[in-house]
Amino acid sequence: MPMVRMRLIGSCGDADAATNVLHGIDGIEHVEEVGDLAPMMREDSSSSERVDDSAGHACCSEVMAPNAVRGVVERIGDARGMALEFVDAF
Repeated sequence: MPMVRMRLIGSCGDADAATNVLHGIDGIEHVEEVGDLAPMMREDSSSSERVDDSAGHACCSEVMAPNAVRGVVERIGDARGMALEFVDAF
């Protein structure tokens, strides 16, 4: 079964809601929130200061599931106004 890696950008509550929906889908083997390697670093700055100009939080998750899970997560993200990025590696 493939590993789907995604980065959800929104509130912590939205990310938790998405994770709860994923846990409820038949065929899901594994859902895990993984830590960001540099959660407070800005990609557009050499500064390592905290990002204060963004209200969104990034939640990185790995899901051991059929590829159909992508569509489910996209619908959850749209409904909650979250940004979603599928990645090969974190």
